[in-house]
Amino acid sequence: MYNPSSFAIKDLPDMQQQILATRLAILVTHGEQGLQASHIPVLLDAEQGPNGTLYGHFAKANPQWKELQNGAEAMVIFAGADAYVSPGFYPSKAEHGKVVPTWNYVAVHAYGVAEVFTDAHRLLNLVSALTDRHEASRAQPWKVADAPADYIDGMLKAIVGFALPIQRLEGKRKLSQNRNAADIAGVREGLATSPDAQDQALAHLMR
Repeated sequence: MYNPSSFAIKDLPDMQQQILATRLAILVTHGEQGLQASHIPVLLDAEQGPNGTLYGHFAKANPQWKELQNGAEAMVIFAGADAYVSPGFYPSKAEHGKVVPTWNYVAVHAYGVAEVFTDAHRLLNLVSALTDRHEASRAQPWKVADAPADYIDGMLKAIVGFALPIQRLEGKRKLSQNRNAADIAGVREGLATSPDAQDQALAHLMR
């Protein structure tokens, strides 16, 4: 991605934190079928490999997993909060008027070549870990073991898992760093007073 140095995230733990904070990632490949993208939840093992390893699964009916099996490089996009930045937020608008709209956002891109697997025990561990993560905040978390074993066995036959060691990471945190202090403060205040939750999240990051 286009990533000027003033916006680049250099710290590995910071990028891994954004991965962990993203509930639904976008996995993109380019192979014999052209560009393909799937929206999938993934798990990060931050300690496995120099940049961590991503785990997830596809429906077996989704042909994209075959691109991974054939060795296609994957890009996994982890999008954080984003917000429209109005020129009206800038004090410099009143001074010279030379301002235009833009967007502030946070994003991390992970790249690598994945291993595909269909082993039932490994898939069960994966879907159990994904379920436990996303059910953790519920008062009565649902467990994979709550469903009949034969039903789960059938569901596991309908998915394909993958492990993707992250070979390269790019992180971008565009928070008006290219503006002067007054304009940055104006953007922060404008977003903080917005009723939109993502705007408020961006304002918090800008603090």
